[in-house]
Amino acid sequence: MQNFVTAWKTDPFGEPIFAEGSPQKVANPFDYGGGLVNPNKASDPGLIYDVGTEDYIKYLCAVGYNTSAISQLVGQTTACSMVKPSVLDVNLPSITIPNLRENITLNRSVTNVGPVNSVYKANIDPPPGISVAVRPDTLVFNSTIKTISFTVAVSTTHQVNTGYYFGSLTWTDGEHLVTSPISVRTQIIQYYTDGN
Repeated sequence: MQNFVTAWKTDPFGEPIFAEGSPQKVANPFDYGGGLVNPNKASDPGLIYDVGTEDYIKYLCAVGYNTSAISQLVGQTTACSMVKPSVLDVNLPSITIPNLRENITLNRSVTNVGPVNSVYKANIDPPPGISVAVRPDTLVFNSTIKTISFTVAVSTTHQVNTGYYFGSLTWTDGEHLVTSPISVRTQIIQYYTDGN
């Protein structure tokens, strides 16, 4: 069975992609994002991470915009919830955690744009020293269930601050591969400066 891959992490010959700049280094998700677009397969992705106005409003609330500024920006009266949303919950296909100290759980949802009756299973390639669990780990779509939410629980085994480590979460139905890059930096010890 041929897999539908909408983006590559290597060049067309299977060789690593190199980042621009000096010194030259093998590219990581910060350099290529979800990958180099495969235009022949991009029209049939299987699943999409749909983002709408409400998602952006939650993001603006999470980063501290007040309701007046958000209302003016979106052109309608809006209000942030009493509980401040997490910026990590924006429904993007990539997951980046810049300061993992404690166990955290993120929320995502995907919409099936492939065959109506589809079953996708999660395949996790965690970043080194990072534990990643997805619930549910199987998504069952049919004619009435087109969008499914899931959680991603992330924790670290590192006892010191680290740089970014990379992994991925891939949903597959045996044909489509829907991959989300994961980047995590453990920050156990916070550094403070006195402004001098």
